[in-house]
Amino acid sequence: MALDSPKLRELLKNVAAAKIQLPDFQREWKWDDERIRALIATVTLDYPLGVVMTLETGGAAQFRARTLAGVESEAGVIPDLLLLDGQQRLTSLVQALYLDRPVATVDARDRKVERWYYLDIDKAIDPEADRDDAVVSVPADRVLREDFARRVRLDLSTRDGECREGYFPLHLVFDDDAVSAWQKSFVKLADENWDRWTAFNARVLNNIRECLIPMIRLDSTTPNEAVCSVFERVNTGGVALNVFELLTATYAGDRKHTEEYGTEYGLPDVWRGTKEKLVSQYPVLGQVESGRDEGLTNVDFLQAVSLVLSFERKRAGMANSVACKRRDLLALPLADFRRLEPVVAQAFAWVGEFLGTQAIFTIRDLPYRTQLVPLAAVRALLGDQAIEPDAVERLTRWFWCGVLGEMYGGSVESRFTRDVEQLVAWMNGDPGEPDTVVEAAFLAERLNTLTTRNSAAYKGLQALIIKQGAVDWLHPEESQMTGPFVIGQGVAIRQVFPASWVTRNGYPKARADSIVNKTPMSHHASRRMTGAPSTYVSVLARETGTPDEWFDDILGTHLVNPVALRSDDFTTFYNDRYERLLSLVERTMGKRVVRRAGETT
Repeated sequence: MALDSPKLRELLKNVAAAKIQLPDFQREWKWDDERIRALIATVTLDYPLGVVMTLETGGAAQFRARTLAGVESEAGVIPDLLLLDGQQRLTSLVQALYLDRPVATVDARDRKVERWYYLDIDKAIDPEADRDDAVVSVPADRVLREDFARRVRLDLSTRDGECREGYFPLHLVFDDDAVSAWQKSFVKLADENWDRWTAFNARVLNNIRECLIPMIRLDSTTPNEAVCSVFERVNTGGVALNVFELLTATYAGDRKHTEEYGTEYGLPDVWRGTKEKLVSQYPVLGQVESGRDEGLTNVDFLQAVSLVLSFERKRAGMANSVACKRRDLLALPLADFRRLEPVVAQAFAWVGEFLGTQAIFTIRDLPYRTQLVPLAAVRALLGDQAIEPDAVERLTRWFWCGVLGEMYGGSVESRFTRDVEQLVAWMNGDPGEPDTVVEAAFLAERLNTLTTRNSAAYKGLQALIIKQGAVDWLHPEESQMTGPFVIGQGVAIRQVFPASWVTRNGYPKARADSIVNKTPMSHHASRRMTGAPSTYVSVLARETGTPDEWFDDILGTHLVNPVALRSDDFTTFYNDRYERLLSLVERTMGKRVVRRAGETT
């Protein structure tokens, strides 16, 4: 075994030339766009990337080899080395920094995308800026669009556009001639660009070019069994260390606390007690039972604490920004955590109460767990001001804009910080609405594609149906499907027109699966909803002893047209409920839904 430290340039060159390949038992490359950007940021800062491990070929261990994802080579090329550990990192870097084609990856919603990676020069050379924010990915056509692709936000499809915007294409970084040509185009645009480029080249590009990668080489005499054992032990699939575990070790080693209290600070015990108390009162925040811990996470809690602490520090002139990224959590002082822990725990308890007022009672029905983090932080910062009617009304609108606009999927740390600062300012009289409220939009035709609980908007709409007054069809004695009813009865999301009836009568199954054709119902009622609606409605009315005209009023609490239901008129039912749901969305978000030109349901 030998230890080497080749430059990243040399390593990627060998990967691209298929001199370094993978043993065929390696897992597939799986990093998403967010992790690739974070890795690039690490390289540009000259931070350690971790050790990679390779095996020399030609010895006792004989494995079928394949190139790293994205690398093309002629058939039969025999590699010099097999990569045992480091596949995720090297594959991401060779695709983003070396190959002249967009990276085929996935986005935050696990959808396949192609991306080019750029560095925002001004952000990269700003010592106060977060380097993560300087790394930008754009689609294969190099154009970033917004407002449902109707407006161009950033056009990097030409070199002139790249230079004008100050975005350097990272796939050129190891091509000296290409970098030189790009530099000439950039500095020609403005006199000050020479200084910008000089700083960028020295502080950023040089870090990439001079980056060293520690590499362990297992020699070719290593037997098969040893190679497999090493691989199983060292290969982690690129999973980052848990920040809570790192902070646990830090707090346990706090000498000041140990000397003062005679014992180490047990962060896991504190969190376990807090979590159990919260979820016992508010099931919507999760559950802890038989080794399963779901819902609110320890990192969520740490992020809320970090948001509160950094807001306090910024307000006191002791910090430049509100923050809750990994590095901020690791830097949380124990004294501040101990001070804020009960405050934030109380804030999350209020969040549990707030969710109940929005007809969200169980963790299964929660649209976004992550959205609770800024909500708790704002409650902790505002104190009792947050429970005043005007404040609750604004927080409610912000919450539903985030849910129905589907704003809290994927990477959310930057949205956390903006929302906390903007919400506090909004509560204190600033007329400017938070970005989440301004940017949120609901596309009317989205109703046709909301079919499962995988979507936050799907869960949100079902909660809104309950919130606006839905009554169970088999338990009309309940004035509304409130929290105790939902938790006690067990609520299902049921198709109003059964799928078998819909398809048998020539309608598309997609319409049967749409949220337009679904409504929350007790399991007892849902089991009776079979066959034609005109039949089961009569059965339900008879079982409840409710006159037809009264039962029609019950149907109406679900935004269902009783006449269409009783006459088995699916088209009228669907179109009518489509519009009623859109009206509900508009009232909740405080803005119009977006309709396509000439849209029909």
